[in-house]
Amino acid sequence: MQSGAKATIASLWSVDDRGTLVLMSEFYRSLKTADIKVSALRQAQIAMLKGDVTLNTIIDRSGGLPSSKTLVETVDRKLSHPYYWAAFTLIGNPW
Repeated sequence: MQSGAKATIASLWSVDDRGTLVLMSEFYRSLKTADIKVSALRQAQIAMLKGDVTLNTIIDRSGGLPSSKTLVETVDRKLSHPYYWAAFTLIGNPW
């Protein structure tokens, strides 16, 4: 915000990098069709809560991610727990 951005997404506590990868990927996908930014964030969070989006989904959409033991271990992990998505909030202009 100090650098002039109209809005930013911030986490309220320390978050898991793999869960953040999934959430932010889904957020930017939702942002293409959402009316406002906060709606795109909400849609991404709901998709994670319902289990509609996982690391496998992101890997499939992107055509693959760099191979990493940590990422591979996460592929089967369920990211529906609020720990992975609830920490994020939009600050600033939601439009």
